[in-house]
Amino acid sequence: MKRSLPAWIAAIAATATLAACSSGAEASSGATETADADNRVTVRVGVADIAQEYWTTFTDLAAEEGIDVELVNFTDYTQPNPILSSGDLELNQFQHLLYLANYNVASDDDLQPVGSTAIYQLGLYTTKGYATPEDVPQGAEIAIPNDVVNQARALLVLQSAGLIELTGGGNAFSTPAEVDTAKSRVTVVPVDANQTAVQLQDLDGAIINNNFATDAGIDPTTAIYSDLQDTETARPYLNLWVARAEDADNPVYEQLVEIYHSPEVTDQLVEENGGTAVVEDVPAEELQSDLADLEDLVRESA
Repeated sequence: MKRSLPAWIAAIAATATLAACSSGAEASSGATETADADNRVTVRVGVADIAQEYWTTFTDLAAEEGIDVELVNFTDYTQPNPILSSGDLELNQFQHLLYLANYNVASDDDLQPVGSTAIYQLGLYTTKGYATPEDVPQGAEIAIPNDVVNQARALLVLQSAGLIELTGGGNAFSTPAEVDTAKSRVTVVPVDANQTAVQLQDLDGAIINNNFATDAGIDPTTAIYSDLQDTETARPYLNLWVARAEDADNPVYEQLVEIYHSPEVTDQLVEENGGTAVVEDVPAEELQSDLADLEDLVRESA
């Protein structure tokens, strides 16, 4: 279904290798054919959730079609895009549309989506026994990711949960400076995204990305609130397969996107994430158009 990106904005106003095979050519710019058993290629993909078992299913299915996938895991969100741009990866799959738009504008880059994956919840967690956001006391401290895009998303989650109020209603580029402290019940504590789970031990709660929750042994279904309960807020955070612009029409990458959306992979992904991921299959051309619109909005907000 065609999405209207302006409506989205209005609504929200360490490496490891898995299933690697060094033989075969790399899927590079200018490729015109799909892979098969007689025309094998190797594709290096940067990810942030290599521990999830659906990747094994994915790489096995890809190998059957002549694509040997090397997964390179990152725990720092700032690394996969520059490494992809430098040519040391062929694809990455860890970020959503807003993150990519912000990266391209800030870095004067032109990475492009070649397929979509899923919307993963951004959840509010606690170890203090609060069952719902209403139970969180006045003056509580909540950790949030401090990277530009996930920080704004976390603030919108807290506002949707009734814990803070943002001046002007907030938007995809909000910062902690916009929190109306007089009308808010909690104080936000920005930290690196990979440290949000650690902060659960000291603070009243934390907004934690799904992959970091999984890495910390936290069951994503234990979040006391997430933006999947407010789908208009979550919609701009559709995750992507991303390539360099010159490789955006590579047929091997199209193959990989199709393999990803096979039931064997997506059913396992949803199960592993405890129903906290919503798979969406959006055409690359539509994603690229939406990205261009978002990049314009990022420039306007600067």
